[in-house]
Amino acid sequence: MERVLGIGGYFLRAADPVALSAWYRDCLGLEADEHGLWRQEPGPTVFAAFESDTDYFGSRSQRTMLNFRVRDLDAMLAQLGAAGAEVAAGTQDMEGVGRFGWVTDPEGNRVELWQPA
Repeated sequence: MERVLGIGGYFLRAADPVALSAWYRDCLGLEADEHGLWRQEPGPTVFAAFESDTDYFGSRSQRTMLNFRVRDLDAMLAQLGAAGAEVAAGTQDMEGVGRFGWVTDPEGNRVELWQPA
């Protein structure tokens, strides 16, 4: 059986794609080229389905949530707050998995940040 090799891309609809791309570059350091190609650091990727009525993604209208691995969650959340981003209060710790925090991008998408254990 053929299998997928990994995540090949994540695509977002945006009212202002240029501004949203700039926010991800300027606030999260996601340096993509003119075609959107971004070379991420190797590491684990989680693929998980959630119940349709979950509140974990924030708004019920948001059907998916992007999760980024970070080296220092506290530093990243402070950086985002200083840049005026909407950072969720509090973080979550999962023993053996790591720490999680959340930010909402300028288009209203909740994004999860994960500092692996």
